[in-house]
Amino acid sequence: MTTKEKVLARLKETQEVLSGEVLAQELGVSRTAIWKAIKELEKKGYRIQHLATGYRYQPSDILDAKEIQDQIRYPIAVNVLETSDSTMKDAQLAVLAGEKSPLLIAADMQEAPHGRFDRPFFAAKQQGIYMSLLLKPNEQLHELPQYTILMAVAAAEAIDELLGVDSQIKWVNDIYLNGKKVAGILSEAMTDVESNSLKYIIIGMGINFSIPQEDYPTELQEKATSLFPDGQATTTRNQLIITIWNRFFDLLAEPTDFLASYRKKSFVLGKKITFKRKDRSYLGTAVAIADTGELIVDLGTEQIALSSGEISLSSIQ
Repeated sequence: MTTKEKVLARLKETQEVLSGEVLAQELGVSRTAIWKAIKELEKKGYRIQHLATGYRYQPSDILDAKEIQDQIRYPIAVNVLETSDSTMKDAQLAVLAGEKSPLLIAADMQEAPHGRFDRPFFAAKQQGIYMSLLLKPNEQLHELPQYTILMAVAAAEAIDELLGVDSQIKWVNDIYLNGKKVAGILSEAMTDVESNSLKYIIIGMGINFSIPQEDYPTELQEKATSLFPDGQATTTRNQLIITIWNRFFDLLAEPTDFLASYRKKSFVLGKKITFKRKDRSYLGTAVAIADTGELIVDLGTEQIALSSGEISLSSIQ
């Protein structure tokens, strides 16, 4: 560990004020080295209180791999990147590099973020959460949609817990707050062709955390928002990431009826929706979500089941 990393670790493990002299003695370096380390940490965004008697760590919204890994209650490796073209691609490369799963990759900024059907989404440095989980399940290929649903429930419930809100889920993979999108989820499979089973699954998520509402492009102002649209977060990104994945692994370890929560939080059930299927437009009413994740739509003359991989909702009324 560098002096900077040692100073940060020591400050984070106590609420006491630590003088530069004490830190220097404990770490076996000069007080000048401690001062430089403090300045380097503050330059990265860490908040450190300067008092007459020394330094004290203040909660800082800096992604911290060790903090995340230590507080997730399940064995997991965590990589934090300053920037990434796509954490989904990073997870794919991790497989090729022989890294073990589960592996969580999080980035402070995502340069080429995308969702379903390769649609881009708005990202902002240190004001969003961009992460992907590499997981090695032992399931058949048709189980893939269940992971997306489970992830949506875990994320929505974590947001509700930390913020005291009531988020909703737009089928199949978007989290909404106050009628606007705050997060999107994307699941991709790496398969074993011979056994028709999932070799790996990658679950990606982008969350608008504290992007000020006025910073969104004009075309997104009425469609997207942040968990903290005033830019003043009451929790940290680390804590939300930890809460999301603890909830996810809890559900994975002891599956409850997460579909009941998914249906209860549905943003579309009971509403008129328009959608396209094989280049044809339809209007119907979303009446149910099947146990396998399909959206059941009543067209008036018949009911059809929509798969997340084949359609995208055009509008909800």
